[in-house]
Amino acid sequence: MTNDVTDLIAALREGSMSLDEIASRFRERSWPRRRRPAPGSYLEMAEAAQDDPEPYVPGSFDDIAAAHQQHQITDAEYSVLSDAVAESKRAEDRRIADEEADDT
Repeated sequence: MTNDVTDLIAALREGSMSLDEIASRFRERSWPRRRRPAPGSYLEMAEAAQDDPEPYVPGSFDDIAAAHQQHQITDAEYSVLSDAVAESKRAEDRRIADEEADDT
């Protein structure tokens, strides 16, 4: 199954886009998030460790991790793309925090 993330990774492999171009696109897009609450105690952490993993989310970081595990991208490329996703999420978090602050 293809989506914008897998298409961009394919473009990187084919050489039709540079790593910098793809990282820039990853910084600009919104990424789906997992909404499972963080465990609050050791007992909750143990229970969470026994849970099934959350399902695959197309167009998410899952696609980047899968590409890395399947050796479609190198360790260095994975690092750059992971950093770009993290920057995007931090920027989104700041926007949300600013909007919430403006509402109070």
